[in-house]
Amino acid sequence: MASVSAFQGWLSRTKTGLKDQVKRFKNKDLMDAIVAGCAVVAVADGTIDASEKQKMAGYLGRSEELSVFNMSEVIDRFNHFAGNMDFDVMVGKQEALRVIAKFKSKPEIGRIIVGVCCAVGAADGNFDDQEKVVVRDICNCLGLSPGEFGL
Repeated sequence: MASVSAFQGWLSRTKTGLKDQVKRFKNKDLMDAIVAGCAVVAVADGTIDASEKQKMAGYLGRSEELSVFNMSEVIDRFNHFAGNMDFDVMVGKQEALRVIAKFKSKPEIGRIIVGVCCAVGAADGNFDDQEKVVVRDICNCLGLSPGEFGL
């Protein structure tokens, strides 16, 4: 497993260009995939409570990467995916992964999705093991190697 400093270096390099990369591919399917990934990361511990929703909504509202999208639509979609996982974590996660999997044949876009999910996971300063496992699931869903992202 990659060291924490290797991951931090990768994350720092990746975050620098994410907004421009997202802007290049800006469309509703990409927004849905990114937001679905964000929601899955937010519920990595198996539940999502009000404080996690507030933290995620706050992050989404301040996120440079997601500022290219209509923020009210981003938050609505996040609430949709989070609500599905509130109802049933596994079914909600599978729905989110199906949305993300639309980009399996587009690794360049898949890397953007994973990059934003990693940025979200690390937003609170602690990209914990449960969040990393979920991001590895997203990588696998996209046919990408988690090692490429320092996971």
